[in-house]
Amino acid sequence: MDATQSDPQAAARSSDGCRTRVVLDIVGDKWSLLVVRNLSDGPRRFTELKRAVDGISQRMLTVTLRSLERDGILTRTVHEVMPPHVSYELTEMGITLRAATAPLLEWSVAHLARIDDARATYDTRTDPPVTP
Repeated sequence: MDATQSDPQAAARSSDGCRTRVVLDIVGDKWSLLVVRNLSDGPRRFTELKRAVDGISQRMLTVTLRSLERDGILTRTVHEVMPPHVSYELTEMGITLRAATAPLLEWSVAHLARIDDARATYDTRTDPPVTP
């Protein structure tokens, strides 16, 4: 019998830990936080997001938007105008995700130059990498 079988609280914590991977998959996705950041000022159309998120392909933006919509982070609204268009907007949960991840994005911008320097130093080392 392992510890989680004899301790219901440990089992619950273990289960919660596994479930948090769902959230970490959103936060750790290459494009999701950039899309969320670009929606923080209000609704945007697909083409606006495509221009705003440097390097994202049309297909990857579509996949990312669908995933964020499925997870309840944003909503997709079809506007019945001529010509019809679609806009995307953060949900209440998406707004709280933006607030929670804003410090991470700010940290990354503040440290990009240092990360680039560290990578350049690492890449020019002559000692071989350690293997297990």
